[in-house]
Amino acid sequence: MPGMPTLRAVDKPLESVTADAIIIGIGKGKTRPLLTPGAQALDDLLDGKLPDALKVLSASGGEGEVTRIATLGAGPFPVVAAVGLGAPDEAGTYPAEMVRRAAGSAVRALSGRRSVLNALAYGASLPDDLDRFRAAAEGALLGAYRYLPYKSEAPPARSTPPQRIDVLVADAKDAALKAELLRIEAVAKAVTMTRDLVNSPPNDLFPAEFARRAEAAGKAVGLEIEVLNEKALAKGRYGGVLAVGSGSDRKPRLVRMHYTPAGRAVCKIALVGKGITFDSGGISIKPAPKMDEMKSDMAGAAAMVATACLVAELGLPVEVTATIPMAENLPSGTAYRPADVITFRNGKTAEITNTDAEGRVVLADAIARACEDGPDWLIETSTLTGAASVALGNRTAGVMGSDILRGRVIEASERSGEA
Repeated sequence: MPGMPTLRAVDKPLESVTADAIIIGIGKGKTRPLLTPGAQALDDLLDGKLPDALKVLSASGGEGEVTRIATLGAGPFPVVAAVGLGAPDEAGTYPAEMVRRAAGSAVRALSGRRSVLNALAYGASLPDDLDRFRAAAEGALLGAYRYLPYKSEAPPARSTPPQRIDVLVADAKDAALKAELLRIEAVAKAVTMTRDLVNSPPNDLFPAEFARRAEAAGKAVGLEIEVLNEKALAKGRYGGVLAVGSGSDRKPRLVRMHYTPAGRAVCKIALVGKGITFDSGGISIKPAPKMDEMKSDMAGAAAMVATACLVAELGLPVEVTATIPMAENLPSGTAYRPADVITFRNGKTAEITNTDAEGRVVLADAIARACEDGPDWLIETSTLTGAASVALGNRTAGVMGSDILRGRVIEASERSGEA
């Protein structure tokens, strides 16, 4: 099965580069698409035929629109994917987030092409064009993602994503650009890890297996790992985690992942993520429709596992400890019940009125443990309640917390395209 594509920066003249396809950006003009610098360079190579080809195919340059053009031997690239960037701003530029999304759309439209030249960052040099370069490269890698482990047959070649993506820049030997390439690959690797975990079926990703994968990923980047099984959880007074996991034969776990930077840490951060590997609701059982989607109730934990690994891989100057509770919420004769009173690690007690509110039950223990380390900041991520999607939809997260940290999280999400 294909993995993440190889990412390279190239600075050769367009006519001397070989690839199975090229990605160019086009903007939305008043009467016809606008050519970006990469598209203009290709048009020069095609003797000015590109605008007419786009017109014949009714390309508008609208956001995310992909128009594929067969060059029929007229250029070095058999296929051109012209992807829309929308209308430019007053300065004639396009938002980095639109470039990122366009790159992903174009790569998905180029399944079956083994090598792709990405001209969305044509002529980019650092630091001036960092955002555009990062967006073009990140979007292409993330757009190539496929989850295929459970396919009984390998997909046909025409359905497989590109295996090599070359990004056209001004100077491929620039040290800052090379460092940025490594960062982009590390980020894409972390996102891929998160997606793979969330996509894994719950019969294979139960708490002990989730803990094993987190441990393996953490050790591979030098993290200190502690895994607490049900006996260690009982000894550590993790009453919430044990209660939620009591209905399943596959017992709960709690994973601690610790990173210490080589130099002085500028701050100490605690990460906590909800890791319910399957949530039936327990005795307060959910309706059957869409219950299959509850395999993703561990997405917050997956994100925090990947984040801890990414911090270590990038060598960031912060001390990070991730505390990840993992449990399977099922009904049975041993499951916790409405009216049960649970004692958490910090000695607080709570009466359970709905076993489908299991997220806050496991998180109470995890947050209590995380706070014992005295962090400067604590960030928790979870698929906590359906009420959030009713209020905000499926693409907007609810962010709550202290004013300063909440503001920083929102700013970071805007920079990374997650806003």
